[in-house]
Amino acid sequence: MTGKVALVTGAGSGIGKAIALAFAKANYSVVLAGRRLQALEAVAREGGASCLPVAADVAKPESVSALFERTAKELGRLDVLFNNAGTAAPPVPLEDLPLDRWQTVIDTNLTGVFLCTQAAIRLMKSQSPRGGRIINNGSISASVPRPRMVAYTASKHAVTGLTKATSLEGRQHDIACGQIDIGNTATDLAAAMQTGTLQADFSMKPEPTFDVKHVADAVLYMASLPLNANVMFMTVMATNMPYIGRG
Repeated sequence: MTGKVALVTGAGSGIGKAIALAFAKANYSVVLAGRRLQALEAVAREGGASCLPVAADVAKPESVSALFERTAKELGRLDVLFNNAGTAAPPVPLEDLPLDRWQTVIDTNLTGVFLCTQAAIRLMKSQSPRGGRIINNGSISASVPRPRMVAYTASKHAVTGLTKATSLEGRQHDIACGQIDIGNTATDLAAAMQTGTLQADFSMKPEPTFDVKHVADAVLYMASLPLNANVMFMTVMATNMPYIGRG
């Protein structure tokens, strides 16, 4: 064991699962956080004894507090937080999006990242040796929107600002923060892209995807750097996806 500890939110499936398993394979102790304990336990069985599944809802302050308290109690420290938990509203025109669906996306994608970041900073600045790294899962939508995805787009744009603010304020505590913007990984959530997804001109076209393994490799690289070096922003995407010139 390296003695390093990573916490991954949204670790029960998709990108979060792939990242969590990559950390476990790299000899980290890994806290698997998510709302569905059964899914987390399945990932833990796959990842081995170094994985600790913890049911948590990142949108709820008391749940986040309990998550980080358990991390500190059982593992003693936190070296890497990967803020991955996220959700999206159904694709509808901006003017038709119900307020409660907007709020659900903002609560998870933005407030959840904020709450976990707060808790991580408190732990990282108090531990010995102090410091650590926070990596936020942005999205291609952190810079370029898809149509009818206003809540998701707004939340991910805001995560970019939160990443910058965290990077700035974390310096005095030896805490580095960066962001990975991911486009079209071949996960269950992206399955529809291969048959057709809405484009900037409102046509429906299939889009290419790529293996989530490459996202895991990129996050592990970011996490492997010494704290005096940082990848501020990284974009990992399917080469032929319509991102450059999306509209």
